[in-house]
Amino acid sequence: MSHSSFSHSTLEPPERANERELARAWPEWEPSDNVPRTGYDPFEWEERFLVPYAMRTRLSRGRLHDEPEHPYRTLYQRDRDRIIHSAAFRRLMYKTQVLVNHYSDQHRTRLTHTLEVAQISRTLARQLRLNEDLTEAIALAHDLGHPPFGHAGETALDECMAEHGGFEHNRHGLRLVQFLERRYPRFPGLNLTWEVLESLSYHSKRPDAPEVKRFRTHAQPFLEAQIVDAADSLAYDTHDLDDALQLGLISLEEVRAVPFCRLAEERMRQRYGQVGDEDYPAALVRTLIDWQVEDLLWHTRQRLASFRIRTVEDVRRAPEPIVQPSPEIAHLKAQLEDFLRERVYHHYRVQRMTTKAKRFLRRLFKAYRRVPGMLPPFFYRRIATEGLEQTICDYLASMTDRFAHDEYLRLFHPYQRE
Repeated sequence: MSHSSFSHSTLEPPERANERELARAWPEWEPSDNVPRTGYDPFEWEERFLVPYAMRTRLSRGRLHDEPEHPYRTLYQRDRDRIIHSAAFRRLMYKTQVLVNHYSDQHRTRLTHTLEVAQISRTLARQLRLNEDLTEAIALAHDLGHPPFGHAGETALDECMAEHGGFEHNRHGLRLVQFLERRYPRFPGLNLTWEVLESLSYHSKRPDAPEVKRFRTHAQPFLEAQIVDAADSLAYDTHDLDDALQLGLISLEEVRAVPFCRLAEERMRQRYGQVGDEDYPAALVRTLIDWQVEDLLWHTRQRLASFRIRTVEDVRRAPEPIVQPSPEIAHLKAQLEDFLRERVYHHYRVQRMTTKAKRFLRRLFKAYRRVPGMLPPFFYRRIATEGLEQTICDYLASMTDRFAHDEYLRLFHPYQRE
């Protein structure tokens, strides 16, 4: 094959050709032949791309334990990576979202929910020109503290710990990433930045708890944390609806009677025409998410202007969260949540599973308290510093649905092998 048609005098290396294409697509960025290409400067990039009220790496309060800077990853990129590589993150694969893990291979788990929240959060952050890396780290961490069996497990552990400070998954998430994860030889936990820990504290429903209060030093969290909170709510409403439809807990007729879904169906028809029953759930969920994301972006931009937000401190001093849906969407969303609470979360099949799950955890808690020597060595050693009940709670909260079920059989089934 002849190469004579190419002129060597004008041929650019592939990486330079790519840079020229990028420069045409993004005029503000110009490649330079005189500057060594050793990677981009993330601090310079943040100054050029992020809006003034976005959290920048240079504004971070850093980590509890000092560590050397990484040559090409920012603090928040490292937070994201540490969370993904943690054992707690992997365990989300076998933790309940609404239905216990072994009920079906198709419905969502805590892990898939977390990834969906991260995807929506990053979309919002990019459109608002906020810090995507910080947003993604917060989204990936937001459900790490959930115990097995979802909210049923949380209720059971809260009851078991009633005389010992109670239990709440966001508080446990803080304990987990600060003390319980073992990844580094010089310190416990993941040593995440203050900002990620702060975001977990603002997610908590117990703001006066000492481990939460220390991080809540402002009236409002920064916008990246607010985005994840909004995306979390948006995602679990629509995806719980999808799972309930797919598993036959509710019917299409019931869903079409919900005002939010009825209006979304009109949008579906405008885009797709007539949608068959098999395609309806996926099309409905897509429409609901797209509609809510568009509304959230539009209304948040309006609020940024009306509250005259110019800096991160302006966000923190605001009398209420900036990231919110419009009143119309908020009302429709509240009606959808009422429907889900009545028809899905209180469905008899769900109630049967949650009742069984609570019984598992209560009996396990009592068994370990009666015979602490049954705890694994790592947790048994913590009794001296953390107390028996807190240690048992930490152990149970770390379990997956499957492990908790198997442990229950090991302790209470007479023929179950160790």
